[in-house]
Amino acid sequence: MDAHYAFGVRIRLEPEADDVVLESPTVERRCLLEAVRPGTDGWLFFRDTLWRGEVADQDHARRLFTEKLGMNVEAVDFRGLHTDEAYLEALKAEIDDSLETFKADSVTEAISKYFGSSLVVDVGEGEGESEGGEG
Repeated sequence: MDAHYAFGVRIRLEPEADDVVLESPTVERRCLLEAVRPGTDGWLFFRDTLWRGEVADQDHARRLFTEKLGMNVEAVDFRGLHTDEAYLEALKAEIDDSLETFKADSVTEAISKYFGSSLVVDVGEGEGESEGGEG
């Protein structure tokens, strides 16, 4: 089982020396965050962080990534959950067992509420198909 969250992060580079100025002090990079196994501590990261395929609380996301990266993160945007079939099936099973947690009537509804259409099943090297909230 393998899955990771992909985020775009905008980082501000801040020189230590006062006599240094950067022409473009911000850079944007793709940042991958490992998704923990469904049902284990931290698996509800998506519920606590995302809404309809977007970062739900920008301040929280900036603080989280600033801490994880050790750099001043100015903005974060969600790019997708990239997963293999085994992880997706385990995720769906855990969601199904906890529908009340998601205030949803079905797995499809819960996935759509949090991931929107930003769920990608990687089927081969560099290839993928969008799950689009299927359940």
